[in-house]
Amino acid sequence: MSGTLRVELASGKSVVHTARADAPLKLLLPNNHGDAAWVFLATLGGGLVGGDVIALDVEVGAGAAAFIGSQSSTKVFRSKRETSQTLRADVGDDAALVIAPDPVAPFAGSRYAQSTEVTLGARSTLVLADIATCGRASRGERWDFERYTSRMKVARGGRLVALDALLLDRAHGDLRARLHRFEALATIVAVGPRASDVRASLLATASTSETDAPLFGFARSLGDDVTFARLATTRVELAIKAVRSHVASIAAILGEDPFARRW
Repeated sequence: MSGTLRVELASGKSVVHTARADAPLKLLLPNNHGDAAWVFLATLGGGLVGGDVIALDVEVGAGAAAFIGSQSSTKVFRSKRETSQTLRADVGDDAALVIAPDPVAPFAGSRYAQSTEVTLGARSTLVLADIATCGRASRGERWDFERYTSRMKVARGGRLVALDALLLDRAHGDLRARLHRFEALATIVAVGPRASDVRASLLATASTSETDAPLFGFARSLGDDVTFARLATTRVELAIKAVRSHVASIAAILGEDPFARRW
């Protein structure tokens, strides 16, 4: 299953030029009051089942701006077969891309892999925020999935500027014991001139050495305009709140806050 999305700048406003998706992937294109194009990813049945392989190719033209979110959390159902999602994006000169889907919730017994690869043009901007949860904690499921992998790669001008890989595998030991009291892991990457406020927020408040705090994390500069942060929280709601607080300035990039009417 695959999808293609292209956003271009037309008469001073970013518009969706191409949007195509094969089931179970759906691309929802809501109107907004800003100048950026918004796209929300959704899946038939409200989740992913074993064997689902989804790949989305995104192109943001020079000077355009786009937001990619999700209709709801990505539920990954129990299966002996792996489910995967891949997002590849090409962001043109002076363009901006914000990727901030709702959390991924891998159910007990599930296997999930995701990959995000972004190529940036000169002076382009990227804000990427991703949250992985322990699963259905309200039903007693905490890190009971079989395997979760996530890989993120960002390049600019032919040079790698950020690379991150996360692997949580039951075969390597009891995940509940390894993750202790935490129920969510969040990753935030901010690159480019229009993400300066996000970078400043991450570097000012994300790092803490208090291991008994409800939020534990770190932020590091990977270059003059590249910042990476990872957070661990004791509740999923706290991860969502922290991420949205750190990336609140994306409203200035998009012309409207995409989280204003979300839970």
